[in-house]
Amino acid sequence: MVELSRLLLAVGASLMDLRSGDPQTHVRGLAILDPDDDPGSYRDELVLVIGARGREAARAVRMAGQHGASAVAVKTSPGGERDVREAAEDASVALLAVRPQVRWDQLAAVIREVLDSFAVHADSTPEAEPAEDLFALAQSVAALTGGAVSIEDTAPRVLAYSRSGDEVDDLRRLSILGWQGPEPYLELLRQWGVYHRLRTSNEVVRIQAHPELGIRARLAIGIRAGNQHLGAIWVQQGNQPFSEHAESALIGAARLAAVHLLRRRGAPGRSRGELVAGLLDGSASADLVAGQLGLDSSVSAVVAAFEARGTQHDRPTLELQRVELATTVSVHMTSFRRGALVGAVDSRVYAVLPEVRTDRTEPGLITLARDVVAVLRRRSGQTVQVGIGGPVSSLADVPVSRSDADRVLDALARTPETDVATITDRRADVLLGETLKLLEEHTDLRDPAVRALVDHDADQGTDLARSLLAYLDAMGDVRSAAAGLHIHPNTLRHRVRRAAEIGGLTLEDPRERLCCHLQLLLATRQR
Repeated sequence: MVELSRLLLAVGASLMDLRSGDPQTHVRGLAILDPDDDPGSYRDELVLVIGARGREAARAVRMAGQHGASAVAVKTSPGGERDVREAAEDASVALLAVRPQVRWDQLAAVIREVLDSFAVHADSTPEAEPAEDLFALAQSVAALTGGAVSIEDTAPRVLAYSRSGDEVDDLRRLSILGWQGPEPYLELLRQWGVYHRLRTSNEVVRIQAHPELGIRARLAIGIRAGNQHLGAIWVQQGNQPFSEHAESALIGAARLAAVHLLRRRGAPGRSRGELVAGLLDGSASADLVAGQLGLDSSVSAVVAAFEARGTQHDRPTLELQRVELATTVSVHMTSFRRGALVGAVDSRVYAVLPEVRTDRTEPGLITLARDVVAVLRRRSGQTVQVGIGGPVSSLADVPVSRSDADRVLDALARTPETDVATITDRRADVLLGETLKLLEEHTDLRDPAVRALVDHDADQGTDLARSLLAYLDAMGDVRSAAAGLHIHPNTLRHRVRRAAEIGGLTLEDPRERLCCHLQLLLATRQR
């Protein structure tokens, strides 16, 4: 069984997309329904409704739902989608819209291969992890490199590939349709020594274009674990040159693919995602996690937290964006540190980077975080912010760095113009936020003088509280505060005196002034 959102990610939006229903619906298999045929049992299957479009397909959709289908795919027609959508909702099935130009036999072949791939994965691991799924990885690498990606094992058999348009060459087309490269070209690669380099080195191999053979330029890298060769990642150049960071993206992707392929071969155990989550919250022993993932528990580490902001999308889009965020972070961070660990907890994605300096945050990490933000904004329009915690001396202290990173992200939520910040950058904001949270939770600590001032503004339509806050923010510099409020300095002086009278405030006392300042900050945030 595979979740529908993950099946869609693998098949690609260029073939079909979700129009209604639950993206977490599970699909067990594939069936084809011609409205002229007698229906069978479609228990938990994705049913392709062929030979009917629009309103004509509505009856077949209801029929498929009545016979157990979990999802139905149709080709819609102008003005007919509403009827089909209503039929799908009545039948409690997810509705997929297939692109008009897609051939049913081609779509069926792709879906069956994807379902088979997920079945193999499910047999060898306890759960599928979005950040490690080979199809999601291939799609992210395609976006990062600017090419069309395929991932192979040592056979070489194609395990996964990215979505691609009309710019693919015959080699890629034949490889995907047959799930294996054509033998004549494979022989040329052997003669050129490409496979030898992929088996024996960790470097990216560049292969020149051969127009006379109908073959475009490529990048390739071997997937290796120590001295063990597991497969390769290939990137075919499209209509544009490869991106500037294509090679570093491939290096990170090869390390992630190695983890995935090793787990497919290995025995079931705690998933990588569970181990990383346990390390982040302290519920898993650092020694256990290090032993399972091949790390040294005594090495230093730092945590970077990533979160998408302002997402107002439907559930399928949110799910795909979450997978894209996790995969993009994985590729970038693994290229930066071989032993990087990436895991998702709720809406946030965390990267644990080992073997870092403990005296400061490495500039390379900040640059890398900004690259992730820029890539996601360019690719999908996601707005992502990154909080980086303080370095810690061992993996056992990772929860401390994670807590710092979370606090930085919380502080960044109030400054949407900032993409990336460290705990050092935002320590004052974090401390202020924690203090205001304490005041908010303990109403007995509230100052009635400030409450009286805020109530007076609400009743009389005055602006005394905001004026007093600007004055305190400017540390008593009347001219600076007045300029920020766009009023005359004398007007501000009058407002400050009036505010003190109404609230009974003694602004000459530094302790009372500090208390008033904090209470005003809390009051203005709660509006």
